[in-house]
Amino acid sequence: KPPVSYTAMIAAVIQESPEKKLTLLQIVDELKKRYSFFNGDYKGWKNSVRHNLSLNKCFVKVPRDADRPFGKDNFWTVDGIESYLNPDGTFRQRRKR
Repeated sequence: KPPVSYTAMIAAVIQESPEKKLTLLQIVDELKKRYSFFNGDYKGWKNSVRHNLSLNKCFVKVPRDADRPFGKDNFWTVDGIESYLNPDGTFRQRRKR
């Protein structure tokens, strides 16, 4: 498994993209290119990506088509990421419940 969190990996691939926004499919493809872990038989990690995109407030959904805001081809971008980072650049952990 990669040594960084899903949040950090997703944020990195989005921020390093030319337009600073990617669709879910593009995010998945980029993660597969960068980390060999994602090329194995285990496919459950894709659900983890979706989970992180929808739960972390630093990820913002940008509708590709205003008439289809719930489509699967929406873009995702990163907003206000600085407030989620520790001084060393790592992501803050969520508080335990």
